[in-house]
Amino acid sequence: MLKEQLAVAELLRNLIRGNTEHISRVTFTPQKTAFQEEAAGRPLPRKTPESQGLSSWYLARLIEELAADERTDLHHVIVLRHGAVVAQADVAPYRRGMWHASYSMCKTVTGMAVGMLIDEGRLSLEDRIVPLLDRKLLFTGIRQKSLTVEHLLTMTSGVGFNETGIVSGDDWVAGYLQSPVKGTPGTSFSYNSMNSYILSAVVTKVTGESMMEYLRPRLWEPLGIRQVFWESCPKGINKGGWGLFISTEDAAKLGQLYLQKGSWEGRQLISEDWVEAATRKHIDTPEEMGPYGYGYQVWMGGRPGSCTFNGMLGQNVVVYPDLDMVIAANAGSDELFQNCVLLNIVKKYFEGDFTAGEALPEDPAGRRQLADVTERLAREGRRFSGTGSGCRAVRRKESRLGLAAGSAAGRWNRGKRPGTGSRLLEEENWKRILDGGVYELEQTHVGLCPLVFQVFHNNYTDGIRAVGFYCENKKFYMTLEEGETLHRLEIGFGKAAVTEAWFHEEPYLLAVQGIFTKDEDGFPVLKLDIALIEEAVRRKVKCCFRNRFEEIEMRWDETPGSRMISEGLGSLLGDSLKSGIADTIQNMVGVDLPALLVDRTIHPVVTGRRRSSLPGGKET
Repeated sequence: MLKEQLAVAELLRNLIRGNTEHISRVTFTPQKTAFQEEAAGRPLPRKTPESQGLSSWYLARLIEELAADERTDLHHVIVLRHGAVVAQADVAPYRRGMWHASYSMCKTVTGMAVGMLIDEGRLSLEDRIVPLLDRKLLFTGIRQKSLTVEHLLTMTSGVGFNETGIVSGDDWVAGYLQSPVKGTPGTSFSYNSMNSYILSAVVTKVTGESMMEYLRPRLWEPLGIRQVFWESCPKGINKGGWGLFISTEDAAKLGQLYLQKGSWEGRQLISEDWVEAATRKHIDTPEEMGPYGYGYQVWMGGRPGSCTFNGMLGQNVVVYPDLDMVIAANAGSDELFQNCVLLNIVKKYFEGDFTAGEALPEDPAGRRQLADVTERLAREGRRFSGTGSGCRAVRRKESRLGLAAGSAAGRWNRGKRPGTGSRLLEEENWKRILDGGVYELEQTHVGLCPLVFQVFHNNYTDGIRAVGFYCENKKFYMTLEEGETLHRLEIGFGKAAVTEAWFHEEPYLLAVQGIFTKDEDGFPVLKLDIALIEEAVRRKVKCCFRNRFEEIEMRWDETPGSRMISEGLGSLLGDSLKSGIADTIQNMVGVDLPALLVDRTIHPVVTGRRRSSLPGGKET
């Protein structure tokens, strides 16, 4: 554990100091490919809600409530009944069919792979991990040698090498097997994504294939899932507990597979015995994580026989066997486990006394209402309002360039029609003034991608050195010189503009929406909301201009943000923040460590002065 703590301490120290060079001890190799929309998978059948015993009005209210609650930051949601899609919503700028980071939701898929190997007679629950991995480690203790496949499936291994290990070096298997075991394996629940990673390593060792290769003919192809990607560790092992990109509809298929006891289109992909064992409670879980217990890489649910594939920040697949329903969702909240706002809304609608019949009379008015809700969300999304630090739910009468009520800009525009008159002229004037301007930044430790993205993908920033603005063909662009790369992002006003950006040779789609406003002193401000639409994370930045646009102050923010840091960036930094090593760092810098991390990484402020030409570099 000392090695891992030292690695995390070094990472924290570098983040605090703004050192963006050689920050990682883990070898980075570009892996992610661009999403190919033309390679979309086989769709599920579509039917009206009423034909499947559900009310269109009821589903419209569910979707509206999920989208309206700012704490969820809903991206996608899909509802299945009797195996057919009865409702689906995608909140702009998140596109239908786009794959999405699943985080820990993919642990259940890892459990499926293990179940298939057990069905094939190539693995058993009682098999011990150390012999399976064929590792002869001098420091392996008695308790580590007693670890079984079942201990990892139920999160009862007690191994101390947790998510912290992903920043400590390249050999995660060795780190896991050399770490101490707390308590007796099999006796208490301790959530640890490295258990899932080791299960993936077991699949690779037993089959000679990566877990993705093993699953391709057994899962992805039978379900018609074509656009799917799973990150690997530096040793080439799929991460198992995170790193899977999959669309919401394809994730719902995985839930439907478990609902159907492992059967798909007349073919038994996983045995019914395995599905029943996997979705049965094997261990109690902390109330704050989930109140119903844990099975084999899956959380138990509130209805009889129900279960949830749960990933942090709002990635969920809920399976209700007694209702013959599956609900899948992706979001960008700052919540980590099953006990979260999004799932609590779902429970309000489908747990308790809720029942569903086999068919209802068709309801054209209800279907129109459901269509209105989903079409509006797909068209308008959660529009950037310019009030507060984030996005706000859409209101039909909301101003296209709405300014903060009570601010100098709000008073200046009071009584004018949205998007017309002096407001529009002011926007065009600001664009004209900024056109061709570039600002050299005095602090260069901030990256375009949020900290959570950088840590979980091991893709760290080289630091933004300059930012520029220009107009071309009636479009407005922002450039950011980050390391050797020049990001060229179109800014949409009223509707986000989508641009492909590359981070160390890995492509990601960014949706950027802007709004011109003024601060409380009347100085011009450009607010930007930057959503990574394949991810659960966002960047927000306020560009404040001073001295007749000669100086810039950039105030950065991100989602998930300070709550993640205050809770120890999930389990990644939690142990180290509480350790003696972290205390030593805190004493060295003389301030509260979590607060300093927030200031340096989540809410950094950088300043710069204007020069005349656009920066050079390699354009993305």
